[in-house]
Amino acid sequence: MKTFVIGISGVTNGGKTTLAKNLQKHLPNCSVISQDDFFKPESEIETDTNGFLQYDVLEALNMEKMMSTISCWMESPRHSLASTDSGSTEEIPILIIEGFLLFNYKPLDTLWNRSYFLTIPYEECKRRRRHKEYQLIESLSQHISTRIYEPPDIPGYFDGHVWPMYLKHRQEMENITWEIVYLDGTKSEEDLFSQVYEDLIQELAKQKCLQVTT
Repeated sequence: MKTFVIGISGVTNGGKTTLAKNLQKHLPNCSVISQDDFFKPESEIETDTNGFLQYDVLEALNMEKMMSTISCWMESPRHSLASTDSGSTEEIPILIIEGFLLFNYKPLDTLWNRSYFLTIPYEECKRRRRHKEYQLIESLSQHISTRIYEPPDIPGYFDGHVWPMYLKHRQEMENITWEIVYLDGTKSEEDLFSQVYEDLIQELAKQKCLQVTT
């Protein structure tokens, strides 16, 4: 069965999860897999010489389990995961995979029909991460679903691990041969959604044309 797989990657707190969820609400037959769901337990996370837990590396993730989840969806895309109900059975099944280290993992390279990468400047990234750490009490009292880091960042963790790893992984992506659409994560949630949604509608239309001619 023909499928359409979208990768949404980028810097921490860049808006990947929000964008993926917004797209899922509007795209027919759409499922989402989040890389964050495949972190290993803290007891299996390595620590560097500074005492920083090495969460922002591929080794912190159970990528084999993630690949197995993706394979299950590919085998039966209309019956896997929680997908949107809108759209007819004639619509191409869509899978959005979102996470911070998608395009640095070679087994995923052949999957992508469309790839997006969210970027935000250092100061904005640090501000957003710090802001989310202080939202726990407010989110619980208002029943808001908010990203809370567990364990929370220790002093110096962002500058000593998170940002350096992002720069390292971003540099590794310079050798990628397929097209990646880079997105400005400082844009509003609505603007980012509109930009990506319109792009995807065009790409999906191309796929339908290919189906008709083959």
